[in-house]
Amino acid sequence: MSAEKKGQVFLEKKLKFKNTSERIEASREVKSIILEINEVYKANKKPELMELMKELTIVKQKIEKRLKGRPLTS
Repeated sequence: MSAEKKGQVFLEKKLKFKNTSERIEASREVKSIILEINEVYKANKKPELMELMKELTIVKQKIEKRLKGRPLTS
């Protein structure tokens, strides 16, 4: 499966992660997909690939924000 197709599949699937380990796996998966797409993007500079990377990065940031949790207030 191509990196672009993997990215589309990841965006289409349900992003409900029940526990921390699922969030960690999803974060690692999306990171590897972004890196694969980046390698392809370097070769052909398609704007669609850049848009896909941006969407995946937003999803990754949301997952990581949820992983880190809220800071403790004093």
